[in-house]
Amino acid sequence: MTEDTLNALRSDINEIDSELLILLAKRRRISYSVLEYKIANQKPIRDEHREQILLEKLISYGKSLGLDAFYINNVFQIILEDSVLNQQALLQKNLNPEAVGDTHRVAYLGGPGSYSQLACHKYFSRRPGKLIEMGCQSFEQITEQVEKGQADFGLLPIENTSSGSINEVFDLLQHAQVSIVGEVTHTVEHCLLALPDTQLKDVNKLFAHPQPFAQCSKFVQGLGDVLHETCDSTSSALQSALNTPNSAAIGSAQAGRDVGLEVIKTGLANQAENHSRFIVVARKALQVSTQIPTKTSLIMATKQQVGSLADALMVFKQHNINMVKLESRPVPGNPWEEIFYVDLVANIASPDVQRALEELKDHTQYVRILGCYQSESIKAVEVL
Repeated sequence: MTEDTLNALRSDINEIDSELLILLAKRRRISYSVLEYKIANQKPIRDEHREQILLEKLISYGKSLGLDAFYINNVFQIILEDSVLNQQALLQKNLNPEAVGDTHRVAYLGGPGSYSQLACHKYFSRRPGKLIEMGCQSFEQITEQVEKGQADFGLLPIENTSSGSINEVFDLLQHAQVSIVGEVTHTVEHCLLALPDTQLKDVNKLFAHPQPFAQCSKFVQGLGDVLHETCDSTSSALQSALNTPNSAAIGSAQAGRDVGLEVIKTGLANQAENHSRFIVVARKALQVSTQIPTKTSLIMATKQQVGSLADALMVFKQHNINMVKLESRPVPGNPWEEIFYVDLVANIASPDVQRALEELKDHTQYVRILGCYQSESIKAVEVL
């Protein structure tokens, strides 16, 4: 094969890729028209039975074209997820026209290159409008910006599949005057980043935010006598590595390249699957349509008596409400007292949920709703 032939083939591939993008854009526009019917007829945004039938047909047809089932399933699962999440976001915008404007001022931890920035871009990519990024140095500064009206939204990491819950954020939610209005899960791929031509054996200092240190603890321990310095964000860790010879930072490959660092090792996390969940907060709560999957987060303090927590949790079971998270945190100033952070698969607009919350008061000292918001955790349908 000559180089001219190779270039011609690549040109054909580029043209096909462009055609695919045009078709994907057309598919998304049509899905918005489908949403109008669903709104008018109070139909759920997601139809898992239809998705399963569609995937089975696509896989069967793809096989006749010489494509394998795994490839087809992966591609169309992503396409279907995009369709569902975009329809949900548009429905929420129509339901809350005054709260969701054309400009989004978003406060998050760190700056360019931080995992919070990447999660911010992912969440607001489905919410058209001008994005104004506001990097902050602490979680408390994020909520303060929202409380004062200087930011429309704040983005806070709340848990990670490797290092667990981020207690500082849970504690902040006890008193912050904000409401949870959304969530987003972002895949975290930790890399070791350093100045060009730096070898792993040359690294004598490592910069990272406390969370990456915790999520990559096995790798970090294996480095031996390398000095560790914690930073207030991943972006500041990258800048420190950029300005310090024979050092490295933990961050994403793209973030490192953006500031002039190179990847010298990948796959640092303790677990191969490493995901962080972020919550989106605002000053006022949003209405959430009953047509979409919804979560409700709350904090509660149970009565100081035997079985009080069990009685409180039994309320959710009796009302057929799925509890997906229970986290205990100490009450500041009250030794040995705990409050409980709870995530429910529930919409407070539902009469059944309202009755459950009212009954919950009989078994608690107080209950505070932190937010009711659309769930962005899309579980792929299983194809036989």
